Amino acid sequence: MRKETVKLIEKEKIIVIVRGVEKENLIPLAEAMYNGGIRLLEITYSANGSVSDDETANNIQMLSKHFDNRMVIGAGTVIREEQVVLTKKAHGKFIISPDTFPEVIRKTRELGMVSIPGALTPSEILQAHRAGGDFVKVFPITNMGADYIKAVKAPISHIKLLAVGGVDEKNMREYLNCGISGFGIGSNIVNKKLIENHDYKKITELARKYTEAVNH
Repeated sequence: MRKETVKLIEKEKIIVIVRGVEKENLIPLAEAMYNGGIRLLEITYSANGSVSDDETANNIQMLSKHFDNRMVIGAGTVIREEQVVLTKKAHGKFIISPDTFPEVIRKTRELGMVSIPGALTPSEILQAHRAGGDFVKVFPITNMGADYIKAVKAPISHIKLLAVGGVDEKNMREYLNCGISGFGIGSNIVNKKLIENHDYKKITELARKYTEAVNH
């Protein structure tokens, strides 16, 4: 299953980051994005404790059950091994972190899930890869840009990188041309105002913009 998820990420290239969305809105939001071509969704844990880990895991489980592999659900902002275990029990398929924490990576691989630690510098990226990361999330990429990815990829072209932060449908192609394997996209698709207004049709349109941008 881990290898299948790796292949899906490589094929689809977009993981949507869902943070701070009320439980009752998660399924309609995810369905709207699914209709726009999104196949991978990340539900983030709350680093400040405003949402309990159990509640987040329950949301992952609810979405995993609802989509039954039509869409692959994983966890984001995973900074502790306990969150990895909760995600596995909730049938999550991948673990994304803001940092490189070897214990989290090791536990993720041990439980058969895809590991996507976060890093920024070449040293951190290599550390994440050596610890067992399947992909490395380059974060935050906002102020670095595609030229940074190009420079980093030159000596470490064997490592699959995901760009997160400051990516939109206009610059995706530039990143892909520099060797990026995929993206994490958050509020550019998960528009809180549209969710509040239950304007899921517009969210489908936003999702489609992004899926079309990586496929053309």
